Amino acid sequence: MSKLLDAIFFDIDDTLFSTTLFAEQARRSAIDAMLRAGLRADHDSALRELDEVLAEFSSNYSGHFDKVVDRLPAEASAGVNKAVIVASGVVAYHDTKWRELKVHDDAYQVLQWLATKNLVRGIISAGITIKQAEKLVRLKLLEFLSPQAIFFTDQVGFSKPNPKLYRRVLQRMSLDPSRCLYVGDNPTHDIDPCNQEGWNTVRVRRSGRYANENGRTKAHFEVRDFFELQQILREQFDIL
Repeated sequence: MSKLLDAIFFDIDDTLFSTTLFAEQARRSAIDAMLRAGLRADHDSALRELDEVLAEFSSNYSGHFDKVVDRLPAEASAGVNKAVIVASGVVAYHDTKWRELKVHDDAYQVLQWLATKNLVRGIISAGITIKQAEKLVRLKLLEFLSPQAIFFTDQVGFSKPNPKLYRRVLQRMSLDPSRCLYVGDNPTHDIDPCNQEGWNTVRVRRSGRYANENGRTKAHFEVRDFFELQQILREQFDIL
């Protein structure tokens, strides 16, 4: 007997597109540009410093490239205006961002297919609101989503992995968790709290930083791409 489904929600990063791969490309481009602007350092050493800065200050910190220059020996930037080096890194990072930030082809096709079904199609994403909203716009997915079902943690008041985040979304949408599906890549932030709240869960194990990690619980389903998700929706939930 097929399960009933009223709504499907998605994570964004490393679910709808490869955040990990994109970030690596953007960081390498930034370091290349800083070296061309006059920074005297070994590429790999500068990149390692950038990775350490990200680990220590988080990806939402605004002074990554300033910190990289500060942490290198003084002679690395001697005789060159630091602001020019930093600006070169910032511009290259954002140029790569606009060029390389693309939804997975299979995710686009399946979301397009889902938009023809009588389902709520939403987003529950952690991160700075404007950054996450910008990703959705640039991924060109808004037309396939239910406008009232897009939730960013800063706006909701709870962040992942707090299960109250998922509970609050259902309260606002008047939805039953047993008739909702959450699709995400992070076993501890996406799958565990949703399982705790009684959702149906799908783990995307395609790539990314969490691909080889496990949480306290297992997702009801695991997929490598969205075509496998589409098959699950057809076979388990009778979405035809």
